[in-house]
Amino acid sequence: MTDDGASDSSPPHSTRTILVAGTASHVGKSTVAAGLSRLLADRGFSVAPFKAQNMSNNARAVPIAPAVAGSSAERGGDAGDADTVTDAAFGEIGVSQYVQARAARVTPTTDHNPVLLKPRGEGESQLVVNGRPAGNHAASDYYEEGWHRARDAAEAAHARLGRQHDVVIAEGAGSIAEINLHHRDLANVETTRFADADVLLVADIERGGVFASLVGTLELVPDDVRDRIAGAVITKFRGDESLLSDGLDAFEERTGVPVLGVLPYDDPGLPEEDSVSLPAIDERAAVGASANESEAAITIAVPRLPRISNATDLEPLAAEPGVRVEYVPLDADLSSADAVVLPGSKNTADDLRACREAGLHDRLHEFSGPIVGLCGGYQLLGERLRNVGAESVRGGDELPGFGLLPVETRFSTEKRVAPVRWRFDGTGPFDEFAGTVSGYEIHTGETSLVADADTLSGADASPNADTLSGADASPNADTLSDAGTPVAPFVADGRADATLGIARGRVLGTYLHGLFENDEVRDAFCDHLFAAAGKSRPTGDELAVSPYDRAAALVSRLDLEPLGFEAVGDD
Repeated sequence: MTDDGASDSSPPHSTRTILVAGTASHVGKSTVAAGLSRLLADRGFSVAPFKAQNMSNNARAVPIAPAVAGSSAERGGDAGDADTVTDAAFGEIGVSQYVQARAARVTPTTDHNPVLLKPRGEGESQLVVNGRPAGNHAASDYYEEGWHRARDAAEAAHARLGRQHDVVIAEGAGSIAEINLHHRDLANVETTRFADADVLLVADIERGGVFASLVGTLELVPDDVRDRIAGAVITKFRGDESLLSDGLDAFEERTGVPVLGVLPYDDPGLPEEDSVSLPAIDERAAVGASANESEAAITIAVPRLPRISNATDLEPLAAEPGVRVEYVPLDADLSSADAVVLPGSKNTADDLRACREAGLHDRLHEFSGPIVGLCGGYQLLGERLRNVGAESVRGGDELPGFGLLPVETRFSTEKRVAPVRWRFDGTGPFDEFAGTVSGYEIHTGETSLVADADTLSGADASPNADTLSGADASPNADTLSDAGTPVAPFVADGRADATLGIARGRVLGTYLHGLFENDEVRDAFCDHLFAAAGKSRPTGDELAVSPYDRAAALVSRLDLEPLGFEAVGDD
């Protein structure tokens, strides 16, 4: 067995791998891959998703693949260079592969995305191999020091999936035709080669020049990869498809590559893969089902952190009728918002610097509505960050936080990655909820009550709970004099303290990613906001079809016979 947990690097010949590659980024690869995963799973195939290398700060906590769980080579890179994981049973993968595993009706594991790069600023990314952190690298350092190990891990993970499943639906990254990267293109070129994959080439007609993109891509890919391209798919089409017929015929005659289908513009509602789809950091823009509403809707402002992560936490709110989730610049006026949600951050320390330079902390103290901080957003709400050199690419020791919660966070090389189920005794804007919540933790840094804070209600397990010098020692205590004693609303394994989250008055912070994916929690929060705004909450029809089934229906119009699935189109 190799250090990466594989006893052999080749999947059985009976396993078919389909690589969904693209002419560019954001052409619809993730949606096509998810749709094919659900479509083929429903046809009786055992399907696994796969992405050899992903770059995203939207991640989910999943079980470490059993074959690598005990492997010494997967414990996080060189000593002193990488983070250590406090729960070794779990690792992280990109959200798209988590979604695709759900679509395929299989349990997500780290084999589905063995290599993940998480940008942290200043041209540097954290490398995650088989779910575990393996150091921080600039791009040039990664290709020199980490790429070969990453390729070995990806090939081994694919081989394991190939031994367990009938079909592997692999997703490429960006464009398959980046000629400067062909010798180190792990997600596209290398995957095609080590998986012996058939390639489905996806192009987006919405941005214009779709035939030029397709023909140019076919001209630029390596010859052996060109030979593996089984067909093309055109996505995001609006209008009369018959108007494309001449172009489709000319393309097929010129290239010999069949167009397997033209997919209409449709959003099945799958989570976004990364923050590229979000508004720019200096742009104010609403997203979601009620983005264009104003008078009848409530508005949840989300400060657009430069290094935002797990923005998918906001998507359940954005899908609610009558709720506008509005991303706003850090220096934006918040007075028109009904609530503020601070999202996660891949680099809390440097995002804190950016927030304070923009004066966001002052505007949050002036804001009178509910404020919720999730993971990095929770850390921002505290009194201070300590040992920030372990988090920041700019170094440093201590930074003052927003001072809205009496906590401090100390960073280290330890990283917490785990799915969790906690009890949540709702408070503030969640006061109508009490029950079990589920989600996941992915974070560095440990948060504790500051030494000069009031006792946490119900949190006698807190290491600082017996310190009673009072909150008036806080530099921001006068702003929060009516906020009351901080409470610990989250309970896990009999423990209720700041390592899970705390609340004071209108402000709540927690490490629980996926908080708003819990329907009753989301309902309690939205009900509170509508009531406070004096507005009636609209009722929307429940989606009768899941996003996975909607994606499958979208791709069901494709001709999959060139990919070897003759019977798929027949009911």
